[in-house]
Amino acid sequence: MRRAAALLLAAGLLGGCTSLKRLAYEGFARDGWQQPERVIAALGVRPGDRVADLGAGSGYFTVRLARAVGPDGRVYAVDVDDAMNEYLRQRVAQTGLTNVHVILGRFEDPLLPDGGVDLVLVADTYHHLEDRPTYFRNLQRDLGPGGRVAVIDFDGRKFMRCTGHFTPRTLLLSEMAEAGYEVAEEFDFIDREIFVIFRPVGGPA
Repeated sequence: MRRAAALLLAAGLLGGCTSLKRLAYEGFARDGWQQPERVIAALGVRPGDRVADLGAGSGYFTVRLARAVGPDGRVYAVDVDDAMNEYLRQRVAQTGLTNVHVILGRFEDPLLPDGGVDLVLVADTYHHLEDRPTYFRNLQRDLGPGGRVAVIDFDGRKFMRCTGHFTPRTLLLSEMAEAGYEVAEEFDFIDREIFVIFRPVGGPA
């Protein structure tokens, strides 16, 4: 685990090294501990849904989401790293998926279509964002009726604590409440991570 943490930290420091970043996104037996197929099922994604993968990176969840929403759905893959976005465009083209729209977001704005998203997935990215209450308060304008925001992030129980790349559960809940959200569902099947789905306060149950 120490080796994994060191490599993840190096990937964060070497911003221009796309291949190392890809290793950080997809390596370290991630399928085993993050259980991506179970995550997709828990999200309740349906064919035709419009889903945003915020902090898409190499497309670990993007490709899975694209298959879940089907050809009539849309996945907005958002990242601030142009090199990773280019890699993802190539990956999507190679898989034959036509329902993925790659977006070069801004640090303060993911540039999603207003009112055009049913679900925003923020996987292993929340801790990178600054002024999160403001960010997610503004994000509400991008959600359609019944729109939700799902956050998966390291909670500090395991090796990520030594890198500072984690978000305590209490902090996540307080910041999202400040941003105007309430908990819709919460899951505990991912070791070392929190997994909470939020909806705007007063939104449909």
